[in-house]
Amino acid sequence: MDNFKYYAPTEVIFGKDVETQIGETARKVGKKALLVYGKGSVIKSGLMDRVKKSLSESGVEFLEFGGAKPNPTLAHAEEGVKTALSFGADMIIGIGGGSAIDTAKAIAHGSANPDEKLWDLWTRKVPLTKSLPVGAVLTIAAAGSEMSDSAVLTNEELGKKAGINTDFNRCRFAIVNPALGMTLPKNQISAGVTDIMMHTMERYFIPESHCDMTDEIAEGLLRVVIKNGKIIVDNPSDYDAMCEVFWASSLSHNNLTECGRGKDFSVHKFGHALSAKYDVTHGDSLSAVWGSWAKTLYKDALPRFARFARKVWEIDEADDEKAAVAGIDKTIKFFKSIGMPVSLSDLKITPSDDDLKALAMDATMQDSVKLSRIRPIDAAAAFEIYKAAL
Repeated sequence: MDNFKYYAPTEVIFGKDVETQIGETARKVGKKALLVYGKGSVIKSGLMDRVKKSLSESGVEFLEFGGAKPNPTLAHAEEGVKTALSFGADMIIGIGGGSAIDTAKAIAHGSANPDEKLWDLWTRKVPLTKSLPVGAVLTIAAAGSEMSDSAVLTNEELGKKAGINTDFNRCRFAIVNPALGMTLPKNQISAGVTDIMMHTMERYFIPESHCDMTDEIAEGLLRVVIKNGKIIVDNPSDYDAMCEVFWASSLSHNNLTECGRGKDFSVHKFGHALSAKYDVTHGDSLSAVWGSWAKTLYKDALPRFARFARKVWEIDEADDEKAAVAGIDKTIKFFKSIGMPVSLSDLKITPSDDDLKALAMDATMQDSVKLSRIRPIDAAAAFEIYKAAL
């Protein structure tokens, strides 16, 4: 087991109607909040009114800022920074899913550093040494941004999607009412289930690691998500199943399942390149390439893939290679069963070889970095993985 630091400071308030407690919670953090949200579903559902009522009753001033996109953009975040500075916000609250929360994090960083370009902070050209506190009101189990140290932005001008990991991304509080997920479209629920699984699996397939406790947590989380994820895709009104998936979402990306081992996130690099070029939903971009990634690399981490098959999918097979292949196939079939794409053609895109080469270069930062802790993946190898995903 490797040395590790585990830090998860977010206060989680979980259960039915807990959004009515946001006022008293936010009041401990600041006095003026910028409320960041997406296209307006939080307004139509009445959630925004409940949040504003609670904030008002607790003496917290607020200003609404909508328009967060499914793949959050730099330009929108920069607009949010201007709005937050003009309002004098001392905290930023994301209301929605990972996109709204990631946008809130970006606005917090930019607002605390008004003399710096946000993209320079995001890409670490300029060190991020301070930020405003961020809170979250979660409406979908997916990205885990409500407890994670990460956030992602797309620079549309450059056609680049990039993430930043910093403890400044840690939300001070997260209001988590699983009942809010019951009205989501099926495709959003499915993409969320996929994202949760991916956040766990990106930390799981690390060869030559000995972390029994972390393994058991990760495997249990995956079993719970697979079981309850299928339930809520078919029946979103099942509150107990929705609770399990919402809680798994938070735990899957707060670094708990990487303790003693670290993480890889090479599949995310493939997915980010797809999202940046084709505006593909994040979860869709991951499931579309995971199968080809796994089939390319599993022999180099055979014991891990075999254990995954036996512990997560309960595959009874003594031969490691047969077990590993069966586990990969089971995972792909599960994605299909909840309506997720498992190839690039399922995404309704038809990239040429030149397009695939461009994606591979983007995923590997112009062939300047090697992906994967299983074995190094350069641009040429990334191209082959994309091609296999067609």
